[in-house]
This record gives sequence, C-alpha cells and structure tokens, in this order.
Amino acid sequence: MTEDVQHAPTGRRTRGGADARRALRGSIEVKQAGYIRRKMKPYEPFSDEQLELIEHNAETVLQETGIDFYDDVEAVQMWRDAGADVKASDTDPLRSRIRFPRGLVRSLIKTAPREYVQYARNPANNVVIGGNNTVFAPVYGPPFIRNLDEGRRYATIEDFRNFAKLVYMSPSLHHAGGTLCEPVDIPVAKRHLDMIYSHIKYSDKPFMASVTAGERSDDSVKMAEMVFGKDFVDQNCVMTSLINANSPMVWDGVMLGALKVLARANQACVISPFIVAGAMSPVTSVGTLTQILAEASVGIAFTQLCRPGAPVVFGTFASSMSMQSGAPTFGTPEPALVLFGAAQLARRMGVPFRSGGALCGSKVPDAQAAYESANTLWPTLMGGVNFCLHSAGWLEGGLSSGYEKLIMDADQLTMFQAFAEGLDFSENGQAMDAIREVGPGAHYLGCNHTQKNFENAFWRSSLADNNSFEQWQEDGQKDIVVRANAKWKQMLNDYVAPPLDEGIDEQLQAFMAKRKEVLPDNVS
Repeated sequence: MTEDVQHAPTGRRTRGGADARRALRGSIEVKQAGYIRRKMKPYEPFSDEQLELIEHNAETVLQETGIDFYDDVEAVQMWRDAGADVKASDTDPLRSRIRFPRGLVRSLIKTAPREYVQYARNPANNVVIGGNNTVFAPVYGPPFIRNLDEGRRYATIEDFRNFAKLVYMSPSLHHAGGTLCEPVDIPVAKRHLDMIYSHIKYSDKPFMASVTAGERSDDSVKMAEMVFGKDFVDQNCVMTSLINANSPMVWDGVMLGALKVLARANQACVISPFIVAGAMSPVTSVGTLTQILAEASVGIAFTQLCRPGAPVVFGTFASSMSMQSGAPTFGTPEPALVLFGAAQLARRMGVPFRSGGALCGSKVPDAQAAYESANTLWPTLMGGVNFCLHSAGWLEGGLSSGYEKLIMDADQLTMFQAFAEGLDFSENGQAMDAIREVGPGAHYLGCNHTQKNFENAFWRSSLADNNSFEQWQEDGQKDIVVRANAKWKQMLNDYVAPPLDEGIDEQLQAFMAKRKEVLPDNVS
C-alpha cells in the first residue's frame, strides 16, 4: 500500500484530482484523547498481610535459591560489587548464580522514580507513566499479520508502516508502541532501524526502543537524540522499552545488554517476567506472584545499579496454561488475580506498573477473541495498570497482529477511557433540575437537561451496529469485522503524516544508510 492511493479504484487519474484528495486528507484532524487519568481507586483484593507474605517469600527466593545471570560478565561483577553472593557455574562458564542478602535489592530500588514523563515528538502527546494514569499501547512482537482480505501471512515493513499510521490515527492509543509486527522482509540485524524510523516518521506519539541486542538499543538512543537533542535525551525519558526476564529465574545477556544501554541513557525499562504459569512458574497464583516479584525486583534494582534514578516500570506478562495441550490461555481468572496482586506489589514498591492488554488465543477476531480480550482489559483498568502493552491488535496468543482486531480493540478502549472518568457529581451531574422538571409519570426525552446533554450523555461505539434488524439488512448485513475492515482502509486512505523537520529526516536516513552498510544480512 502506498501513502496516497491505498484501496483506490483503478483507472487513470488527473493531477488535479490527486491534489484535491490530498488536500481533503490534509484537512482531517486527528483528535487525540490523551492518556487516562483514573478518577477511581484501583481494585485491591489482597490484604497487607498477604502481600507481606509474598514479599517475604520473594526475599527468601533471592537469598536461598538466587537468580542466574547468563552471558554478561559486567553485570555479574556489578552485583558482586554491590554485595551479592556470586557463584560461577561448574558446567557453564557463561552462567553465574547470584544470591542476594535480604534487603539489598529493595535498598537499591529506592532511587527509582514513582512516576515519570515520557516525551513525544509532539508535546501534546507526552504521557505520564505512574500514579493514577493509564497509558494504552498497541500489540508488540508478532511475526504474522491477519486481515479479512488476505488471511494470515508473514508481516512486512509495509505492514509495520500501516500499523504505525493506524495507531497514530487512533485517539484511544496513547503510545505508538514498539515492534508492531516483525517485518521479515528486512534482515534481522537491520530491521530495527526501519522500525524506529517508521515510528518517528509516521507518528508523533511516544515510542519504544529496539531491545533485541545492546547495539540495537544504542542505535535507538542515537536516533532519538537526532529528534530530541542529545542533552535532552540524557535528562529526560523519550523511550519506554520492554525488557523480559527469561523465566524461570534467569536474566540473559541479550536483555541485560539492552537494559544497560537504555538505563544508562536515562531511558525507561519495563522489567517484565514473561510467565506461562505451570511451565515457567508454579501453577498457583501466589507461587507465581512470588517468582514474578523476585525476578522483577532484581531487574528493577539492576537498572538503578546502571544509573540511580533512571525510570523503570515493574512489568509482568502472566498467562495460564491448558494442562491438556500446554498452550497458553487468556482471559482466565488466574492471570487476572496475578495482575491485581502484582499491581499492589508495584505500588508498595513505589514504581509504575505494566500488565494487561487485549489478549486472546483466538486465531481470528471472533467472539472468543472479544470475550478473552474484555476479560483481560477489565482487570487492566480496575487493577490500576499504568502502562498497558498489547492494548489493541493482539491475536493468536501474540503470533499475529490483526488489522481488524486493532480497530475493534481501539474502539473498545474509548469505552474504558469513558469508564475511568467515574461519576459526575457536579450540579449538572446531579440532574436535580431534570427530576424537578419531569416529575412523576412523564419522560425525560424532551426536558431541558436532556436537550443540553444528549450529544455527550453516553459513550457510543464507532463500530457497533445498534440499528433495527431491517436497517441492518438494508445496509448489507455487515458484521463488526467487515465494518472494521472498511474502517482501517479508510483510515489509511485519509492518513496524513505529522510534520517532521526535513533536516532531522535527512539525518535519520543518513544514519540508517551508514549503519546498514556495516550490519550483516544474516545475523539473528
């Protein structure tokens, strides 16, 4: 798809017609909703005594069992210097078991900020991560895409650009995200450059760095410095990026390498154990919470060893597992309980929290996808998640980025945004004048209060069909997937890139070209 003529009818065009269409698209304003400032207290189901027990058990795990650090000599030495007990493996020279005296990890975490601002290229799109705020970011990481026209196929850089544009044009997505899909048509060692550039070029929302190697994180920082300025990046967060533990209880050299680059550059790391309970953690929710806290605490503390005061997020991705097939399952009760508990633990620790999303195991955007996504998004909002990755577009357990699913999820996110506003207790919200005017036995349809408020009285979906059966038949009997398919195509047709300074653009492209000359084509 090209920027100017996606899904346009075939046939010869005149220059004037193209200019007119471009001018029309340029007049379409993208109104952003802004990140959520929750006006309701988070749901906290667990008592202080229960949370203290989990914290005690996690400290026991760190002291007695320990965490393995793999393939990073510098990280191991940093922990040795900090007072941890380090024992090299007898069988693997790259692996060291590190045990932590009680209180050591917690003492290091104290320098981490409770919340921070992530700056966007457009200051109107800055987000505050932490506190009572929720930031929705899209799907991350799938190698495949799915849409109604083509089905499932490997993703390309053109898909990545399309998703970047769609996220930019979706007001309920406050963050551009990171690996919207894996563009497999570009060599692994080079594709991060095109992805970061696409975030900068096609959106002006905040974005994530590449973390698949330390040098790719360094490239991300350098490209961000071209946009924001080197001194500004050193003193402010312009990227919030995902760093996964290799559960159970291992931190590997790839993730540690990226973590060190980003934390030392004062960029936020989302420290996230990736858990499929029953395979990568105990089958019980309390046992899983204990392991998550142990793994995450060590990663969070390590960011502070790299640079005290660097922004960091306590993250977790937890799913249950089918004990019959071994496949991960989503939208089930146990991961929701883990989310609630981990959110409480993060608030007690004093750092922002990441979890949740529109997660599902369904291969297509069907009723299963909707139920499972809703069952993950409700705990996300009610639990007080600050940074929510995978908020829109996730399919097939994270293997596919769905075009229609992105649009359907983004529509539902506007509902969560409205719900988070809570109740209006103003004079207008109390509606006493309406009750007095109407009185017993009448209706409110024509009263002054209704006339004054009808446009914004209730949340409305932009995709759902609430017309009569006859009207739905007359309109073509389209289900929500068909309507979402038409919408994303129209959005791409209407897309206009946000302004980017030509000098910055040239600098970015020159940097990419220079790096691609020296990067290999066959390295994972």
